[in-house]
This record gives sequence, structure tokens and C-alpha cells, in this order.
Amino acid sequence: MLIYALPVLLGNIFQQVYNLADTIIVGQCLGQNALAAVGTTGSLYFLVNGFVVGITSGFTVHVSQRFGAKDYDGMRNSMFNAVLLWVAITIVMTLFAVIFARPTLRLINTPDGIIDDAYTYIVTIYAGILAPMLYNGASCILRAVGDSKTPLYFLIVSAALNIGMDLLFIMVFEMGVFGAALATVIAQFISGMLCIIYMIIKFPILHLRRDDLYLNRQVIAAHLKIGLPMAFQFSITAIGTIILQGAINMFGEVKIAAYTAASKTEQLVTQIAGAAGVTTANFVGQNTGAGQYARIRKGVRQWSFVTIAGAVFAMAVIFFFGRDICGLFIQGKDPVTLDASMIYLNTVVVFFIPLFLIFIFRNALQAMGKTFMPLMAGVFELAARTVVSFTLPSVIGFQGVCLAGPIAWVCAMLPLFITYLVYMRIFKKKGYFKVQEG
Repeated sequence: MLIYALPVLLGNIFQQVYNLADTIIVGQCLGQNALAAVGTTGSLYFLVNGFVVGITSGFTVHVSQRFGAKDYDGMRNSMFNAVLLWVAITIVMTLFAVIFARPTLRLINTPDGIIDDAYTYIVTIYAGILAPMLYNGASCILRAVGDSKTPLYFLIVSAALNIGMDLLFIMVFEMGVFGAALATVIAQFISGMLCIIYMIIKFPILHLRRDDLYLNRQVIAAHLKIGLPMAFQFSITAIGTIILQGAINMFGEVKIAAYTAASKTEQLVTQIAGAAGVTTANFVGQNTGAGQYARIRKGVRQWSFVTIAGAVFAMAVIFFFGRDICGLFIQGKDPVTLDASMIYLNTVVVFFIPLFLIFIFRNALQAMGKTFMPLMAGVFELAARTVVSFTLPSVIGFQGVCLAGPIAWVCAMLPLFITYLVYMRIFKKKGYFKVQEG
């Protein structure tokens, strides 16, 4: 699992480079207001990108299960039906996202001084939803058959292209925030195309044959049963962050810029959790397909301790380097903005362990096909974040905004952990572990 997870982790980090490069270059080259404009779209970006990640990961769980069961014909048909669903969802998402971009920015109290730049940035990202769908879909298929390294290699190339295009579009062509968004879309599209070309050349087992190209209602139902709850879970979480962004926007451009810098730093150091979650999903998915429940229990237990160690490491990075990382985003390293950034980071870092464990138990349950509680955990998280966002900021100010995430994490992690233990007990009573361990 460690060998598998390392390329996934590096891939997640380089995927973050897309957004981080935009934010750093925008903040340093275009100033604090432009940084706030890009930052205020972060939750809107997460709403759509999170749905993309959830739907691509969810649909490939069935592919992973068929691969684990050595049903290669079923695997290819599963992949074909997943692709059809991805195409339809991409078209619908793009239309709705573009149409409602500006009204949503108004809804979350985006200041008039930055709303035009914010709209330009996010509508460009939304118009290019095909790019992240292409990359995430192709990379998830590769990971489902055990190849977690190749998506990383192509992502490194694309990250370098993204940074180069950022500098070219912003500093040379003076395209502003539009150039930053356009560079992100182009780089993601290139990484997706590279993954597809590699699959065609190196994985004959994934080549679709004429017999594979048919609509399978059972497979479509399986995809939707797993994929939609995973996607909605991400979207529910994103809705919570949108509500939180609305509360932050009430504090003005300085606090928005501070939160942007701090949240980007948080996202960077918590990529360990994301990699742990992807690894858990593929490990549990393959072993569910193979009927190896004892191996699932052992792997998840050991992997949880590794993930907790990753959380402690992330906490240490924030403690020693958090202010320096935030300073990368803020023009002139303005001390007032940096102080506000550190208020946020020092608050959330204490709760990294429950945050990291969410990824383990949520992905384990989803990969076993148990999707109800992961979805409900997202609802609990949304409810907690909403209540905190509408109450604590008016009582204790910006510190109240900072507590919204941590309280939501705890409310999501506890039911996931309890549900996982309940299913393990059910499997034990049915004798699954005894037969396999014996």
C-alpha cells in the first residue's frame, strides 16, 4: 500500500501545483485584490472539481472490482459504460456551471471590487470542465488496474507546462486572471490526453472490443450507486465551503486574501490524506471483488496508523513552515494578512487526525459498496459547517470562521468510523474472516 500510495501522493501534490501556481503568480504579479478574486472562487472550483473527482473515482470502483475478480470482459464493459456516463455528465455540468457562475458569486457576498476578476477566472475553469474529467477518468482507470505511477509522470509534465503558461499568459501577454485559468485548463487537458495515449499503447487489456460496446443496465446502476453518492459527498462538502466563503467575504479583501493563502497551504500539506483515501479505495475495491474481507480488515487497520503518522507530519510542516508557505501567495508578505492566515492554520491543524481518518473510512465503505453513511457523513459535515458559519463569526469574529472546518470534520469522522466497525463485526459473524484466515 505504501508503494502504491507514494505515486498517488506525488500526483496529488503536482495536481495542487496547478492551482497553487495560479494563486502564487496571481498574488505576486497582480496583487492582493486579484489574489482575493481567485481565492473567493476556491469553494466554487471545489464544488465542480470535487464532483468530478467523486464521479470518476466512484465509477472506477466497479472497474477495480471486476479487475480484482479477473473478469476482464466485464471490466472493459464497465469502463465503456463509465465513459458514456462521464461524457453526459460533463455536458450537463458545463452548461449549469457556466450559467450560474455570476449569480453564485453574488450569493456568497463577493465584494464589488473583485467580482469581475472572480467571474472571469471561474467561468473559464467551468468552461473547461472536460479537462479535469478527462484526466481524472483516465488516471482512475489506470489506478484501478494497479498503475499509480504513470498518471504521476504525466502530471509532472503538465504541472511544468502550467507554470510556464501562467508566466507567459500573465507576465508576457498580460492576460490577467483569465490567463491563469486558461493555463490550468490547457495543462489538465494535456495530462488527460497523455494518460489515454499511454493506455492505448501499453494496456491491451483495456482496449475496447466490439463485444464490449453495449449499454449494460446493471453496470450503469452499479456505477451510479457508488459514483453518485461519492460525487454528492464531495459536492455536499463543497456547499459547506461555499457557505463558509460567504461568511469570510463579509470580513473584506484582506481576510479573503489571508484565508486564500492559508487554505492553499492547508490543501498542500493534507494531500497525504487524499493519497491515503485513493489507496484505500483501490485496495478495498480489489479485495472486495476477490472476496478477501480478512485482508481488508488488516489493511485498513494498518493503513489507519500510517495515515495518522501522515497527519502528525502535516501538523509539523504547518508548525515550522506554515507562515513561510503562506508568504509565497501574498505580495510583499504583508504582516497583517500573514497574521490572519496563521490564525486559521493554527486553529485547523489541531484537528488534522480526524480529517485524515475521514478519507480512510469513507473510501473503505464506498469501495465495499456501502455508500449510504459516507453520503450522510457529508450531510453531517455540511450541517455543522453551516451552523458554525452562521453563528460563531458574529460572536468571536474571524476565529469563528476558522472553527467551521474542524467541527465539521469531527461530525463526519465519528459516524464513518462507527459504521466501518459495525460492518467489520457483521462480516466476522458471517464467518468471512475465519474462513480466509484459516
